[in-house]
Formats: sequence, C-alpha cells, structure tokens
Amino acid sequence: MNAMAKLKPKHFLWEVEGKVAKIRLDRPERKNPLTFDSYAELRDTFRDLVYAEDVDAVVFLPNGGNFCSGGDVHDIIGPLVKMDMKQLLAFTRMTGDFVKAMLNCGKPIISAVDGVAVGAGAIIAMASDIRIATPEAKTAFLFTRVGLAGSDMGACAILPRIIGQGRAAELLYTGRTMSATEGERWGFYNRLVDAAALEADALDMAARIVSGPTFAHGITKTQLNQEWSMGLDQAIEAEAQAQAICMQTGDFERAYKAFVAKEKPVFEGN
Repeated sequence: MNAMAKLKPKHFLWEVEGKVAKIRLDRPERKNPLTFDSYAELRDTFRDLVYAEDVDAVVFLPNGGNFCSGGDVHDIIGPLVKMDMKQLLAFTRMTGDFVKAMLNCGKPIISAVDGVAVGAGAIIAMASDIRIATPEAKTAFLFTRVGLAGSDMGACAILPRIIGQGRAAELLYTGRTMSATEGERWGFYNRLVDAAALEADALDMAARIVSGPTFAHGITKTQLNQEWSMGLDQAIEAEAQAQAICMQTGDFERAYKAFVAKEKPVFEGN
C-alpha cells in the first residue's frame, strides 16, 4: 500500500489534510491550462490513489479565481496539429486514461469550480463524483469550437447521465457556455456557494465523507460506475454481493454496537 501525503508533483499543487487530498492546477496566470506533462502526472497520481492508505477523498480546487481552461493552446493544441495518427491516438488515449483513473481510483472526488471550467477542465468536473460551484462558474465542453467532436474523454457517455441526453447534446454540439445557474438546475452542480465559501464548503463535504465508512464508500463508487452498463437484474445481484462484502467489515459491526449503545459510530475504514 502507498502513502501519498508527501507526494511532490511537478505539474500541479498537492496537499493532504486529514486524509483529504487537495489538488490545484498551478498556472493561474493562464487560468490553469493542462499540458502533456500535467495530464500524464494527474493520470499516474489517480492510478496510485487506488493503493493509498492515507487518502480517502480528493478535492479539486480553483487557483487564482479559475478552475481550468482546458488544454493549453500553445503547449498542446499547437503540437497536435503536427502529429501523425499514431501520435494523436496515443495522446487521446492518455487523456482518456486520466478519466478512467479518476473513475477507478476508489476515492470520492469533489470538484469545487470557480471561474472557467472549459474543455478538459469541464471534463475533470464531469468525472468527479460531486460538483460544487460559485455563481460565477462558466462551464463549456468547447471541443467543437476548435474543430473537434464533442466525444472527448468520455463526455458522450458521462454527461448525458448527469444532465440528460438533450441538454448534453446541445452543449456538445454548440460548445456554448453552461452558466452556473443552468448547471445547478440541470443537476451538473450539486449546489452553488459564494466564492469566499467555496473551498471551505467542499472541504467540509470531503471531511464528512472521510469520517464515514471509507471502505464502503469505495464500493459505492465502484457500483456507481459499473452499473452504467448492467441490466437491472445484474445490477441488483452486483449490489447484493457488494453489500455482503461490506457486512464483513469492522465498520458494519461498529455501527451496530454504536446504535445499541446510542452513540455515534466511529468508522475506521475496514
């Protein structure tokens, strides 16, 4: 098992506080765009989180009033127009692997969005489990604006499940900005909070999650993702097996004993 609290990434900011990892992209003067290196380092970090014992939740935070402006025009888009098909497919698979790593890391992920969250920045928010935003948040899946399909990094699979097929189609065809109020009304954002309260609100949510049965939370995340492609009978059986596994944990017994004693359970994640 890995300890990740002391991780020192080169291409984004990382801090662990009370088993909650905080991530900030660190190019605020450019509204925090992604580069080839930051994509790869984020992918590898989330792959490693599967085995981390000292991190039970992750919070993506804005930096300098913005979340993420997507792929850097000069560092990514410029070089892409000069690549051949093999190189391009390696890149698009790598960005997709980042989303897969987020979905499969076993840890709940919260995105706290302020300012712009566009392109890959919108994808990071989309691939998170919970999304909180400020009224100033501007979210756009703007791939068609640069001549690309809206089907990027899982957007055509995940976004319709969050906001519905018609709304997702509109955003992915037009690349237009979804306002924060639209995002909340459509279910993309769980809620809106003032910018001054955003970080505290997201970290409070994360703290409440990590105070719960974190092994069971990992099972919940797995089922939320895997049941997309299951029929109803298969999903019910998968949940029966998942719940039986959780009934073997110490946390299940702790919760029972606390209930009998009329106390609040203290979960230990096992």
